[in-house]
Amino acid sequence: MTTPSHAQPPAAGAPAAGSAAASQPRTGTRAAAPTRRRRRRRVDPVYYWFLVPALVLFSLCIALPAVMGIFYSFTDSIGFGDWEFVGLTNYAVLFSDPGMLGAYGFTIGVALVTVILVNIIALLLAIGLTSRIRFRTTLRTIFVLPMVVSAIIIAFVFQFIFSNTIPAAAEAIGIDALRESILANPHLAWISIVLVTTWQAVPQAMLIYIAALVTIPGDVYEASSLDGATPFQQLTRITVPMISGYVLVNVILGFKNFLSTYDIIVGLTGGGPGTATRSVAMQIFSGFENGDYAYQMANSTIFFLITLVIALFQLRVSRGRTQF
Repeated sequence: MTTPSHAQPPAAGAPAAGSAAASQPRTGTRAAAPTRRRRRRRVDPVYYWFLVPALVLFSLCIALPAVMGIFYSFTDSIGFGDWEFVGLTNYAVLFSDPGMLGAYGFTIGVALVTVILVNIIALLLAIGLTSRIRFRTTLRTIFVLPMVVSAIIIAFVFQFIFSNTIPAAAEAIGIDALRESILANPHLAWISIVLVTTWQAVPQAMLIYIAALVTIPGDVYEASSLDGATPFQQLTRITVPMISGYVLVNVILGFKNFLSTYDIIVGLTGGGPGTATRSVAMQIFSGFENGDYAYQMANSTIFFLITLVIALFQLRVSRGRTQF
């Protein structure tokens, strides 16, 4: 006969199977509990008191007028009264209008030249104002002043300078090239717009560059100096690469802002001489006054899409590269 086999008793000091299973932590249950608590966590009603009014104002003052403007761009409306649906007629006329295409070319060209000048000057000033110089705080305050002055006031002041002060000084000195105001020259008037826009926009870009430069450790420059690096090499191989994210933000934000320049052009040239300095924004506003409401709504829609693409491009390329 075969005798039944008996289970061997556990070795001395070994825990029992039941107690071992009971001692294992229930990680799944413990991990799920905080998750359920987070899911059940209610939003504080105070947040809605801040969110809802802002959302209502944004919808009524920005989103709804934008949607209505896009709708009227497909009509022949003059801004009031009856209208008829005309489809893409306004857009077809827009892309075949030489005056409008010239306005877009002028606006984009001025924006490109201005954004280059602004970032070069702002970066050089930021480097100088973060170095060990005397009266550094005072100089920063002085250079920031153009940013807090109204653009239309700046434009009128420089309009007087370009129209009276510079020609009078050139007459006294004997410089024939500057005796005539550049504001009256259709080939040179754009230079005044670039100079004045740059003068006003440099402080904002400079402040961003100062915030970027102070984040670079000083040990990096000390180590490069010991290796024999020149100041120019430090600028091109250390400073610019380490603040490249800030440079990108400044370039894209500046270009987007310069596309909508209006006050400075109105105060300086009024779009003249002739139509030499008429920007897209001036075309839109003047069209509203002349009854081209639907046509300028189509123009505004195209202009909005251009700025939207630039903004989306900025978000895409700057994501994760810059931390303010």
